[in-house]
Amino acid sequence: MVDRAAGALSLPDDWPAHPDLSLALNRMGSFDWDLDSGLMHLDQPALDVFDTPADVYDGRPETLASRFPRGESTRLDGLVSQALKDGSTSYGAYFRIRCRDGTLRWTHTQGSILRDTAGRPHRIIGIVRDATQELADSTARVELDAERRRQTSVVESTTAALAHARTVKDVIDVLKDSHGLEHLGATSLVMGLLEAGRIRLVAEGPEGSFVPGTRYTRVDEQYPMSEVIRTLAPRFIESKEDFATSYPRLWPHISGLGITSAAYMPLIAQARPIGALGLLYREKTGFTTEERNLLVALGSSIAQSLQRAVLFEQEHDLAEGLQQAMLPRRIPSVPGAQIAVRYRSARLGRDIGGDWYDVIPLPGGRVGAIIGDVQGHDTHAAAVMGQLRIVLRAYAAEGHTPATVMARASVFLHELDTDRFATCIYAEADLTTGVVQMVRAGHIDPLLLGADGDCRRLPVDGGLPLGLSAEFGRLEYPVATLELDPGQTLLLCTDGLVEQRGADLDDGMQLLTVMIRGGPKNLQLLADRLCEEVDERGGDDDVAILLLRRHGAYAPRSGGRLQQHVAQNDPEALSSGRHMIRAAVRAWGAADRSDEIELAADELITNALMHTDGGAIVTARVLPGPERRLRVEVEDSSSALPRRREAGESGVSGRGLMLVDRLADVWGVESRGSGKCVWCEFVVPGRVAAGRPRELPELPDGNPM
Repeated sequence: MVDRAAGALSLPDDWPAHPDLSLALNRMGSFDWDLDSGLMHLDQPALDVFDTPADVYDGRPETLASRFPRGESTRLDGLVSQALKDGSTSYGAYFRIRCRDGTLRWTHTQGSILRDTAGRPHRIIGIVRDATQELADSTARVELDAERRRQTSVVESTTAALAHARTVKDVIDVLKDSHGLEHLGATSLVMGLLEAGRIRLVAEGPEGSFVPGTRYTRVDEQYPMSEVIRTLAPRFIESKEDFATSYPRLWPHISGLGITSAAYMPLIAQARPIGALGLLYREKTGFTTEERNLLVALGSSIAQSLQRAVLFEQEHDLAEGLQQAMLPRRIPSVPGAQIAVRYRSARLGRDIGGDWYDVIPLPGGRVGAIIGDVQGHDTHAAAVMGQLRIVLRAYAAEGHTPATVMARASVFLHELDTDRFATCIYAEADLTTGVVQMVRAGHIDPLLLGADGDCRRLPVDGGLPLGLSAEFGRLEYPVATLELDPGQTLLLCTDGLVEQRGADLDDGMQLLTVMIRGGPKNLQLLADRLCEEVDERGGDDDVAILLLRRHGAYAPRSGGRLQQHVAQNDPEALSSGRHMIRAAVRAWGAADRSDEIELAADELITNALMHTDGGAIVTARVLPGPERRLRVEVEDSSSALPRRREAGESGVSGRGLMLVDRLADVWGVESRGSGKCVWCEFVVPGRVAAGRPRELPELPDGNPM
């Protein structure tokens, strides 16, 4: 009990109130709660109800906290707080308390709220009683438990569904489709988001309920969503009369919809309002205490999910903007080829990733095509992608071989302040000859679409992804050479196009080839169809697509050009260089002199590898002019000029330049900085118009490319 003389507290003159004797006779206790001082007087019957000795209770409600099971105290406090805020003059509730022996006891309380002339609550006088027997003898307890379980189930099921919502639309769809409205008895909902001091309507309510001029409203306007955001307190509109009186600007527009009541709640996350939710009801008036508590709890769960959705959309928009800024704004027109590109952002993934494509016009009727994917799905991946794309474009434009372009890009990514790696394919196509040199860094294989509609996968030997190859010192990238005949199309894509749940990558590639065989022949339509197919199966990764189709009647004035780096002690590189020369001779219509050209080129390459300390760069090109010539150049890092000499007695060496002199129409040596270039030229006849598509040449290992 509290001694009034023990402190300087200002209490009402009639405090504590003296209950009627009939209360004690009916085993009811009384309390008198002075809200200004925070003291609550409990008479002896009330202390008995709470199973609390008089010498333990100090007059403060907090002392009784140990008597309430988890959740009951919060529920009761919320009920009382709501009654104080909404102008109620009384409240009542059943709740449980835990006795000193650990058993639970049902208790009932009723309170009368006293307010001053300004309507401010300053005192609550009420009764408490043991309701255990009452609930045991009736169905009230069963109904109360069932209602509590139903309400808990609604909140739990809705919260669980909201956990999977990624966007604001997802949140709205969950509330409409999870039967939450049905269980709450509501017919529809409205929702607004607070943006820069204005409320943007994102869910309009029932059909025909939209009020012109309310798409954006101010917080200070006389609308229910504005009010709950201003006051940070829920607003329960209990009747049509309440609606019409409180919101005269809104009610005339919705009076014909049959709405009889509504509940509006502020959506508060991290102690600040982010919007408001309104539930509209038909054939319902008033809200019980349990219903109010349920809606307040549900509003808190919705606010958290809505904030996550807003942050997700903001980050997604930022990443998507960054991604689009990093991709080429337009694809250049490339004579001799038709090109289609597409980028499809992830629909279900957390964020935008680092997928990209690029097309680089190169001298001599050549074009570079790049497809790649930086590890990760965030703004950092998009930023790394942009830097990597610029670097690859710069190295290719400088005239480096495809293998060098890839190796230098890997070193750049490794030295960049990032832990990301990237997969990539770089294809350099000579549109005059159709010869394509391709380097693959950990990426999925390309596909080849025939002019007859056939489609097949091109297995391409590759190296480690960019960044990793530099980290592990494995910068040698094998170069695959293939011929692209007129009408054939090279398809480069990222793995989002072929990945499917429950299937491995090979299965995805096989399904893709089957789909392309039956797809449109038009490149733009085919690119659109590929993206639509990913949407239909719900792909959760980004997709980049590049389609390059060669036309057949293009012959640039500068002629064709192919280049290959051949390292020392690398039989595969030497074989690849020989294969490049063979493919160029066939493609450029020099079949009549193919044996001579291949033998002379082989001698020059072998001399460079045997008599210098480094590798060689082999270049084959067609020279313009009245007399069509094919030129082979072998460049090395040695400044020592070669000389022609007689073969030794063994006949093993000394014949190289003699053979070149006999086979070539003309040959010579040029100084190139710290090295030199040995070259030879062959007069070749004009190219005959292409007939039926040729089979792709085979690599030295016998695999078709």
